[in-house]
Amino acid sequence: MQFAVSSAPHLSRIHAVQTFMTQPDAAPPPAAGTPPAPARPRQASLIQVAGAVFWSFFGVRKGRHMQQDAATIKPLQVVVIGVLLAAGIVFALLALVRFIVRNAS
Repeated sequence: MQFAVSSAPHLSRIHAVQTFMTQPDAAPPPAAGTPPAPARPRQASLIQVAGAVFWSFFGVRKGRHMQQDAATIKPLQVVVIGVLLAAGIVFALLALVRFIVRNAS
């Protein structure tokens, strides 16, 4: 038994996807009488990200601060600051141990 393969439906799907992917995203105009969309929260500063990561090391964070962090902090910022703070804590502990061992006698 042989199946007839038509390339036309396949090509039309590809064309439809390419057309969809290349057209600019245009938001529909707002309806009359609707309130404007709320402004996006501004991006968190380096100090705010460091504070959020520092307190998350201890597992202490208030609910409203977590919601604010979720809206203003990007995951990449958390990862970078988290690795840097963890390395800083490790190096501080190593320095403390070396200081104590050298001055033990």
